[in-house]
Amino acid sequence: MSTHWHERTFFYHIYPFGFCGAPKEHGADSAADRLLPLYDVTDHLVDLGVTAVYIGPVFESAKHGYDTTSYTRIDPRLGTNEAFRDLVKHWHDNGMKVVLDGVFNHVGRDFDAFCDLQEHGEGSAYRDWFKDVDFSQESPLGDAFTYEAWEGHFELVTLNLENPEVRRHIYDAVVWMLDWLGIDGIRLDVAYLLPKDFLAELRRIVDEYTAAHSRERCYLLGEVIHGNYNEFLGPELLDAVTNYECFKGLWSSLNDANYHEIAYSLGRQFGDASGEGSGPGAWGGISGGHFLYNFVENHDVDRAASVLTNPAHLFPLYGMLFTIPGSPSVYYGGEFGLDGSKASGGDAELRPAWSDVLSQVDGQPTPETAGLPAFIHELASVRERSVALCLGDLKPIHVDHEQMVWLRRTDSEAVLVAVNAAADPVTLELTGLPGTVLRPIMAQPGEVYTDAGAAALPVPAYGTVIYELV
Repeated sequence: MSTHWHERTFFYHIYPFGFCGAPKEHGADSAADRLLPLYDVTDHLVDLGVTAVYIGPVFESAKHGYDTTSYTRIDPRLGTNEAFRDLVKHWHDNGMKVVLDGVFNHVGRDFDAFCDLQEHGEGSAYRDWFKDVDFSQESPLGDAFTYEAWEGHFELVTLNLENPEVRRHIYDAVVWMLDWLGIDGIRLDVAYLLPKDFLAELRRIVDEYTAAHSRERCYLLGEVIHGNYNEFLGPELLDAVTNYECFKGLWSSLNDANYHEIAYSLGRQFGDASGEGSGPGAWGGISGGHFLYNFVENHDVDRAASVLTNPAHLFPLYGMLFTIPGSPSVYYGGEFGLDGSKASGGDAELRPAWSDVLSQVDGQPTPETAGLPAFIHELASVRERSVALCLGDLKPIHVDHEQMVWLRRTDSEAVLVAVNAAADPVTLELTGLPGTVLRPIMAQPGEVYTDAGAAALPVPAYGTVIYELV
């Protein structure tokens, strides 16, 4: 059975410029040490059960972090390289891995090589560092040449990843991140645009580094939205990709009272091993037995509390997030049921300062979600103790409009999970269960006995129940 560290991990996602209250743009007033909130939140993360922090872009940029100007300098709006290295050590000392954003498809216009191209034109040594540079016309921003921009945004200049010098620049930076900063993984922005041979070469280089330094495998996570996720996954490529397919199904199946939607997505990604073997390799589906990175909100999409029509559905939502195949991730503030929509404030609405999160939670308590942090802590604790919930295969047992039951199983453990999206408790009549006793491993009232594989399983309103089958 696979033993990569990310397979047992609960991620906590932070967008640092917002979290730390940094200025919106790089400027003369940028030099500061704003990392203190990231220290202050540590005890909260430990209490939740977080085992890895994925912290969004931290490298120098002009604005939002995805317009990188240096891969080896922490943005001075946040702090210094030395200060960030100390933060990584602090999180390590508190039992958490650290994953950073790597934005390698494009850079900002203040990237040194692009500035050289602007200054020296066709004579620049960096002309071939960027895609489709054309001196026969001007760019929309007034350059003496045009170039390929990411999705038409000319403040984001697409790198030419076919150029060996560009690749070497990136690979050297990643090794520096692993070696000098001491991080444990990289989340690859817009990985769906990165050449597969670039990903394979990056995999080889980080594997060589970790082997030479007796380090654990470097976690490579790719941002992939549509398509066949398995094309990006494997021991010679990425460890995981962002599971946007199930992200959508997790919340819309609740809004529409239609668990068949998320059941379809889970079946498409992870299949039904039907008891043949166990562990990730036994998963069917197009994920090919590999892990995915599961989430219900992030820095780019509306908050779950804003898209759900019923705030009480946050409980079955997170119940599913922590018990389906893959690694669960909570975006900061989500554990409090924080709301936020791009329609009302753009990306800034999704990326508040941590102090504002705490003010909103303290100033406007929401009775429906008051117990959510404790519930997430309990889910994280149960998952950490269960091999089946981390590594087991997936078998649906019961799917209805507002209730769903599935089995996670390895050779040594079988766990049954049930969620109820209805406002009333239900008793589900289940069949085809292995074992003779369902022993509660969360806060359920007691054991449930099976009769020839059948059992009557009570599930509370808006509830999640988890049992070990023995």
